[in-house]
Amino acid sequence: MAVLIAPTKSNLIKAKASLELSNKGFELMDKKRNVLIKEMMSLVERAKEIQSEIYDKIEEAYNHLQYANITSGIKNVENIAHSIPKDEEFEVLLKSVMGVDVPMIKYEKTPLTPSYGFHNTNPALDAATVCFREVRYMIYELAEVDNSIFKLAKEIQKTQKRTNALQHIQIPRYKEQVKYIQEALEEKEREDFFRLKRVKNKNQ
Repeated sequence: MAVLIAPTKSNLIKAKASLELSNKGFELMDKKRNVLIKEMMSLVERAKEIQSEIYDKIEEAYNHLQYANITSGIKNVENIAHSIPKDEEFEVLLKSVMGVDVPMIKYEKTPLTPSYGFHNTNPALDAATVCFREVRYMIYELAEVDNSIFKLAKEIQKTQKRTNALQHIQIPRYKEQVKYIQEALEEKEREDFFRLKRVKNKNQ
């Protein structure tokens, strides 16, 4: 690696300062990366838990729905399902995790108010409705966690690139500059010393 820099004391001071700054930057980037990885792995585990909870709740919901279909008739259940209004009362906000903006879904768990009459329905349909409603809230949380994992993974990738650049490019370059200037200055000091010694010997 060529070092194109004049071997002066001023440049030595600059090179040492740049090396120190690069080392500190590497330490900070490395710590940030480790914290982000830890946070992401925690979210990955949470995502697995939510997915498992969703599968269990959906299975419970379909068991209730199947019983409702048998006891009330599929066509009647379909008609009731079409009468249920869509509930999309949620808001997507942002929160910061280690300087990374990740989504946060804001919603309220409101009391369940059936939009259908109790004529020609049974408790199984009510139970299925409650289960699917809980699944919706779980999906909100899963969407929030999944998006957070994606954002953190992208930030980890960027941080890794910066860490690698510091570790394998900048720090070695400044180390070489410091070494080159120090050796050049030491060689110059030795030459000056011997030159002065020869002059002194001649004058004696």
